[in-house]
Amino acid sequence: MFVTFLSDYGPGDEYVGVVEGVIASIAPEVRVIHLGHGVPAQDVRTGSRRLARALPFAPAGVHLAVVDPGVGGARRAVAVRCGARWLVGPDNGLLVPAAESLGIDEVIEVSASRWRLEPVSATFHGRDLFGPVAAHLALGEIPDGPRSNGDELVRLPALPAGKVHVVEVDGFGNLITDAALPSSAVRIAGHEVAVGRTFGDVPPGGLVIYEDSAGDVAVAVNGGDAAALLGVRAGDELELS
Repeated sequence: MFVTFLSDYGPGDEYVGVVEGVIASIAPEVRVIHLGHGVPAQDVRTGSRRLARALPFAPAGVHLAVVDPGVGGARRAVAVRCGARWLVGPDNGLLVPAAESLGIDEVIEVSASRWRLEPVSATFHGRDLFGPVAAHLALGEIPDGPRSNGDELVRLPALPAGKVHVVEVDGFGNLITDAALPSSAVRIAGHEVAVGRTFGDVPPGGLVIYEDSAGDVAVAVNGGDAAALLGVRAGDELELS
């Protein structure tokens, strides 16, 4: 059995290793696949997009995701069953795009799970709640807790219609947008942006707008950082002229 793990914990602290250690202590034969821990801190929308993009390429198993600015507050902890897969994490919109793409069969609230580590820290539910739940699910155990069909899951608000937004900035500084691919070159913040298929379609330092590997329209600098060059970040509007 596999547990995939995505978070905003970053590479600098012990948090990722501690969660993996908890999983290994409970389920030593389970393999953990790290989908990445570089989600910008507390950026639930980016985390949800990365999880949804990754899972079609991951084996069926337990999918643990923790981007949890509401940790210790009123938000629920949930395990979402989607066929042969379980998604585990906070009920803050993080799991929903991936879960809905797979098809939600059942949602179980695990906030008071019998598997949690006591005492439960108010600020590290990855270690004390989500990690243990994921490990026990990987062993084939069934969680306890209130059950529902998922209609009540928290969903992230839609971005305003009729505008182009930077929905995500990846680790290279490429801007992932909700735009349609233009048919000819455009200008963004006074910069010429060519339509291309890949980065090398423009000279080094040039801007290109293209369809990325997930089918989204993105803006990149050949050999550079588009977010830094254009001075934008996730959530900003873009004007393509």
